[in-house]
Amino acid sequence: MRRSLIITTTILALAAGTSARADDLKIALIYGKTGPLEAYAKQTETGLKMGFEYATKGTMTLDGRKIVVITKDDQGKPDLAKAALAEAYQDDKADIAIGTTSSAAALAILPVAEENKKILIVEPAVADQITGEKWNRYIFRTARNSSQDAISNAVAIGKQGVTVATLAQDYAFGRDGVAAFKEALAKTGATLAAEEYAPTSTTDFTAVGQRLFDALKDKPGRKVIWVIWAGAGNPLAKLQDMDPKRYGIELSTGGNILPALAAYKGLPGMEGATYYFYEIPKNPVNDWLVAEHQKRFNAPPDFFTAGGFAAAMSVVAAVTKAKSTDTEKLITAMEGMEFDTPKGKMVFRKEDHQALQSMYHFKVKVDPNVAWAVLEPVRELKIEDMDVPVKNKR
Repeated sequence: MRRSLIITTTILALAAGTSARADDLKIALIYGKTGPLEAYAKQTETGLKMGFEYATKGTMTLDGRKIVVITKDDQGKPDLAKAALAEAYQDDKADIAIGTTSSAAALAILPVAEENKKILIVEPAVADQITGEKWNRYIFRTARNSSQDAISNAVAIGKQGVTVATLAQDYAFGRDGVAAFKEALAKTGATLAAEEYAPTSTTDFTAVGQRLFDALKDKPGRKVIWVIWAGAGNPLAKLQDMDPKRYGIELSTGGNILPALAAYKGLPGMEGATYYFYEIPKNPVNDWLVAEHQKRFNAPPDFFTAGGFAAAMSVVAAVTKAKSTDTEKLITAMEGMEFDTPKGKMVFRKEDHQALQSMYHFKVKVDPNVAWAVLEPVRELKIEDMDVPVKNKR
């Protein structure tokens, strides 16, 4: 029985006029606009549009062509994502595609870029395999990868005399994250005592929490449970409710979107590393993004807003440098290319096209006037502070 694939498509001409024309510069955004990661997807779309606006100084034209963004909702499903990207390249004649939200869906679409010999900029999916063993030369990623997340967190909390246990979701995102974290943690002199994996649908963390406590409670020195979790479930709050402090156990995790940071208010002083928090980066791009986003949406920009913005800036930098949307010219221009983003400089590493970028070691501060926990910067972890492995066997 064949299942029919329904892909919601919206065409957004970002300059005067409403519909796409043959000579327009067409950018396809594949994203999970509906489904479990819709909050992330909406931020990516907002950031992408604002990024094009900023990078083109409001003209919404590039190389003399009007930028048109074609959005396609894959609902976070790999089969829909594949169909959406194929449709974007073949029917819509997209010059470049950006996407997608779910790592599973992103992994499914990598071969579609290769078959069509077109650039795919991966944003915001983070699984290491995307620029690792499943990579091909048409893939570039502005999003951070699991290794960058994990290494920055390991550098933030790992030291001689620290014992760590991990809790992650049982799929590519969680397992890749822990694998990278373990590798980086080993270099800090800290010890890993246990790893726990739970289904993404888990809501009761009692049993898993007890196992983590048992693995750590008798260890000397600083003891930390590091959690890597995306979407619903909120294991941090559940673990905190189980009172890890009675065993001298601390909790730690990476940054997150602002609604999720509301839960961090129960964890004052918690340390970790984040990809983005609107108050941390100090540069003109971020200043503009924060001010404009606040003005338009009465809220600061979030985690994935910065990512979408970075993806747009990479497209403008690449087409400007290549003076073309020809795929081979773009690849030549993009390998090793530096470009500005709300996080400062990013660089597409030549070997695997992963964007190398700063991460931020933070400490949670609670401000009663702010709805979420404030991530106070401890230090910027620059590109050279993190040894992000190349995993694509190129």
